[in-house]
Amino acid sequence: MDVPADDDPFEAQRERASNPMRRLFDEYGRERSGTFAVGVAASVFARVLDLLPPLMLGIAVDAIFLNESEFSLPLVPDRWLPTDPETQFWLVVGIVLFSFLGGAVLHWFRNWGWNRFAQYVQHAIRTDTYDAMQRLNMTFFADKQTGEMMSVLSNDVNRLERFLNDGLNSAFRLGVMVVGIAALLFWMNWQLAIVALLPVPLIALFTYQFVKTIQPKYADVRSTVGQVNSRLENNLGGIQVIKTSNTESYEADRVEEVSGDYFDANWGAIETRIKFFPGLRVLAGLGFALTFTIGGLWVFRGEGPWLFTGTLRPGEFVTFILYSQRFIWPMAQFGQIINMYQRAYASAARVFGLMDEDAGIEERPDAAELVVDDGRVDYDDVTFGYGDETILDGVSFTAEGGDTVALVGPTGAGKSTALKLLLRMYDVDDGAIRVDGQDVRDVTLASLRDTIGYVSQETFLFYGTVRENITYGAFEASDEDVVAAAKAAEAHEFVTNLPDGYDTMVGERGVKLSGGQRQRLAIARAMLRDPDILILDEATSDVDTETEMLIQRSLDRLTADRTTFVIAHRLSTVKDADQIVVLDDGEVVERGSHEDLLATDGLYASLWSVQAGEIDDLPAEFVERATDRGARAETDGATTDQ
Repeated sequence: MDVPADDDPFEAQRERASNPMRRLFDEYGRERSGTFAVGVAASVFARVLDLLPPLMLGIAVDAIFLNESEFSLPLVPDRWLPTDPETQFWLVVGIVLFSFLGGAVLHWFRNWGWNRFAQYVQHAIRTDTYDAMQRLNMTFFADKQTGEMMSVLSNDVNRLERFLNDGLNSAFRLGVMVVGIAALLFWMNWQLAIVALLPVPLIALFTYQFVKTIQPKYADVRSTVGQVNSRLENNLGGIQVIKTSNTESYEADRVEEVSGDYFDANWGAIETRIKFFPGLRVLAGLGFALTFTIGGLWVFRGEGPWLFTGTLRPGEFVTFILYSQRFIWPMAQFGQIINMYQRAYASAARVFGLMDEDAGIEERPDAAELVVDDGRVDYDDVTFGYGDETILDGVSFTAEGGDTVALVGPTGAGKSTALKLLLRMYDVDDGAIRVDGQDVRDVTLASLRDTIGYVSQETFLFYGTVRENITYGAFEASDEDVVAAAKAAEAHEFVTNLPDGYDTMVGERGVKLSGGQRQRLAIARAMLRDPDILILDEATSDVDTETEMLIQRSLDRLTADRTTFVIAHRLSTVKDADQIVVLDDGEVVERGSHEDLLATDGLYASLWSVQAGEIDDLPAEFVERATDRGARAETDGATTDQ
């Protein structure tokens, strides 16, 4: 089946890629032109030596065994050659042995050059593609699945390596064979050479039709393999939900569906391929049979059949048949090379299309280093939206240096988005965000993000040890600093009770630890960096009361003497904040201390009443809006913004 273009998450990127294969060589091949040249030169000379044995066989038959011609070698003056038949025989043996031994050495250099070149390009492209991908803004990742991006970094990059190592290598090898053999055939007998080359135009036309047919099919294959990877990655990541929901059969059906799409797309390409190659072999075989028939009659009769003139000696005929066979089959193998090229072209388009993706967040050429003195943060009439949807509208508030500011409000009010703008995960559409008077768009991204620590609700731990996760972002920290940060985060005690202490492996995404333990390691990580500004995004929402108490003690230490922003649904955790900013539908609707906001009896007071269990006296407007928000959430899907 053909996969619609909309099903390819990288369709837009792929269409923007211009001359991807030329870019592959211009941007990456030039840096390893030396190894490339070794591979090419060794391919050429190795194939030249491979052509010697059949030629020497024909010369030996005619000049030494049948004595029907003078002993001579191409490009070698006759005065340099021996006249004694036995010496001539041993010279032929020596040349044949030299061709095999020299060919073996040259084949080693050929393989070394091509493999070295292909491996370097694969390494460079993969690292550059990953680096380009990780610098894209968060909107890009919201539209893509991990499996789809892994497909580019793994499958597509590997396909380029296979083409450079196998396809391009074979192209040069076969090119030398075809050109060299064609030249020798015309040198020996131009009339019979024309017969041997008759299938070439037909093979070229057949190959052209194959390329036109197979190219869109390979685009379908690349799309569906990304969908398979995404489905498998999602399911393996959510295996606990699948088991607890008893949905193994449902997910098996979904995997079967996307795998079936890949099967259909891939089988469509395979069907085209398996029809093409036998067709090439038929054309090649007909050409060989015709050459053998005419050449055989020529030798058998002692004169040229039909319109052919002159003589054809037995040794020449043997050499001609060996060469023509070597010529026709390489012509058929060009189809496989074109097949590999089309696959590589589709992969290169996806890779370079991804590299060319607009990062969204650009650092200005004259960007300065952020200098933090007080840590004052100003939101000045900030407006931001995703596409046509406005998330924040005219948001203004100030966090004085060292203060703790809490952002509260209903789900979808824009709280997380507001703080992601401070980190420049996105850029504001209007207004400005300033740190000590410096617009965050005017400073370097590195200095901005080094200044800000971030602890989220969904703590991510990398596969590795406890120590490696705490020191992430502060890689040069000493063991003493790591222990001090863990103690401050109330993590040291449980870490020392782990099997290998700070060298304990935490497993994929920290699965060997509890949610509270992971959260405390994230806090230790932030403490070790000692940022000037701190963002706590629902840092205690998914833990039990006892663990929350421990984490809250850690946070009290972490927030001391630094500007802190706290996002919280559990309002009891932020009632002591210096300032509480209440957001609703992307606008600041209230601002003040806990006591002031309760006295105002507005949205904050209603939210507090809900958490206190006092729901009977809630304003009708609040209940109605809550119902509307719930309906929108069900319609639009679960929102990730807080």
